Formats: sequence, C-alpha cells, structure tokens
Amino acid sequence: MFAIWLQSALSGGLGSLGSLALPILFFVVLYFLMIVPNQRKQKKWQEMLGQIKSGDRVTTNGGIRGTVLTVKDDSVILRVQPDGLKLEFVKSAIAAVTTEESAA
Repeated sequence: MFAIWLQSALSGGLGSLGSLALPILFFVVLYFLMIVPNQRKQKKWQEMLGQIKSGDRVTTNGGIRGTVLTVKDDSVILRVQPDGLKLEFVKSAIAAVTTEESAA
C-alpha cells in the first residue's frame, strides 16, 4: 500500500503537493475554529479575574455563590449565605462575576 502511494507521489509531481495541501488546510481551519476562540475566552476570563474587587458577587467553579470580602494576590475571601461563612478560594476557582448581570 505504501509502495503504491510512494510510486504515485513520485511520478505525480504536482500531485504530491496537492496531497500535502489537504492536511495543511485542515490544520489552518482547526486553528481558526478551535484555538483562536479558546484563546479569546481565556484572555477575557483573565481580565475578569484581574478586575475582581471587594463587594462583587461571584460564582465559583463548584457552584458556590458569595460576596467578595477581600482580594489577595492569588486568592479571594468570600462571604457565603445564609450563615455568613467566610471561605477562601484561589482566584482561578472563580467562574463568573455576577454583579454586572444583576445591575443590568
């Protein structure tokens, strides 16, 4: 099978370049459909984490909702209802800031 493909590629000349163009085209399409949107989403999430301030309402990846009390370098302290518990989370555990959504 490989010998037949190799023989046709060598005798084909431009045909071998055509067979190489399809995988290259596939990776270009893959890059623009999957990788670029994911990079944009990651950048937007990093900006959101950088703008967290005291008083913001946030939701963690685990589904816990609370109000930010203090923001440290790599962590935040949340007050969680109904008992007003204070919990400390790393910033990367914050999934969304919900303050803007409730104001709109």
